[in-house]
Amino acid sequence: VMVSGSGSNLQALIDAIEADTLLQAEIIHVISNRENAFALERAAKHNIPTTVSLLKPYKTDGRGREQYDLDLVQTINELQPDLIVLAGWMHILSEAFLTEVGCDVINLHPALPGQFAGTKAVERAFEAYQRGEIAYSGCMIHHVIPEVDAGDVIVQAIIPMFDDDTLEKFTDRMHQTEHLMIVQAVQQIQLKYKETSHE
Repeated sequence: VMVSGSGSNLQALIDAIEADTLLQAEIIHVISNRENAFALERAAKHNIPTTVSLLKPYKTDGRGREQYDLDLVQTINELQPDLIVLAGWMHILSEAFLTEVGCDVINLHPALPGQFAGTKAVERAFEAYQRGEIAYSGCMIHHVIPEVDAGDVIVQAIIPMFDDDTLEKFTDRMHQTEHLMIVQAVQQIQLKYKETSHE
């Protein structure tokens, strides 16, 4: 699981595994691109190994973003995961990363397909609702491709918006839905793997 922030979706996966909602699943490693991400504490609490991989040194010494991605993918491939879950990972992975990585990569994005790709999707949706441009928003889990937030959708859900909403209320509703969906998406991927292995 790759993270940048508080790790509430990481926690949802941990809880689902511990509650046997998510069977035959194990989080073997958590990678963060921010050293103060609270997600690292969540992982440590459950004895999940962690790695902090910072982009800044690569920018400072001239190795650059693509070399960062190539080193990151080498770290991941050595762990031999079956699946990478981007759960609030705030770094666009390059085509070089996606070409070299040895497994599927899925991402959680707090918007519906074709809407509010990229950063601050929740805030942008809330502002669009305030302007009367949309009646609802949503979230999705999708396969990662080089084009940002444009891969095939695994699961999606509509999040209603209300006239008395604050950004905080809307964000809370978004997170509650994300926590359910991230588990559903991993379950669907598991089913796909089982079907493929039986063919």
